[in-house]
Amino acid sequence: MTMLPCVCWLQLILILLSSVLWTRGENCPATCLCPDPHTVDCSGRGLTRLPNEIPLDVRRLLLADNWIPRIPSDFLVLYSDLVYLDLRNNTLSHIEPGTLSTSSRLVFLDLGSNNLTEIPKGTFGESRSLIKLRLGNNPYLSMVNEDAFLGLTSLRELELERNALSSLKVGALSQLPSLRLVRLEGNPWVCNCNFANLFTWLMENSHKLPNGVEGMECSLPMDGRRVSLTQLSKDSFRECQATLTLTDLLIIIFSGISVSVVAIMTSFFLASTVHCFQRWSKGTKGDEEESEE
Repeated sequence: MTMLPCVCWLQLILILLSSVLWTRGENCPATCLCPDPHTVDCSGRGLTRLPNEIPLDVRRLLLADNWIPRIPSDFLVLYSDLVYLDLRNNTLSHIEPGTLSTSSRLVFLDLGSNNLTEIPKGTFGESRSLIKLRLGNNPYLSMVNEDAFLGLTSLRELELERNALSSLKVGALSQLPSLRLVRLEGNPWVCNCNFANLFTWLMENSHKLPNGVEGMECSLPMDGRRVSLTQLSKDSFRECQATLTLTDLLIIIFSGISVSVVAIMTSFFLASTVHCFQRWSKGTKGDEEESEE
């Protein structure tokens, strides 16, 4: 009977040791924790670059609250099982196109609270499994390409709140067939003609906004005064319907130049034809007069 307490203590020690080893993980990066075989948690470790020796079968990679400035373009090539990537609150300034396109199983991606300045075309490739994308709280993010989210056919939640966006091509949103929620509040929107199409889309899809259009404001172009979108209507942008874009003006100018060139060439051809005809007529008349003599 005296052996039983010792056995119990030995079992307890083994359990504690195994839990510690499980938490650390056999292939866990030195500065991170691995609470389960498929999760690597490196949050808040003061990292200035991505950690080494990340297990190839990782599914959840947590890298929030560090100082990571960039992601190598080939970083995710080997991690084909990755479904959850959290990179919020780092110092990322840009994402190279194609970096995330190799993550075919990625479902959740958080790039919020970084220093991103733009989202160009091809940033996410065609990550058809991506369901939730967080891009909010990037204070320098002022440009999102119209085709930035092209191919994200499963995307349901898109967060772009509290950035530096003054305008956004409506095509960036309208080409997301599965979109259920979009956050756009807290941006310095300007109520000019560039905002007209987006305004129409927002009014027609207000159910996709967490607080409806009541939670969004824009600046009047004349005096910079901020107004709620609820104070505006389609009539507010009526003058924009007659406004020509730079592309329209270039088309008109090019068309005018083309028509002028064609007219000049046609006139030259007709003049040459008339001149040749006149010379031929004079020659024929002269021949007739000589034959009569």
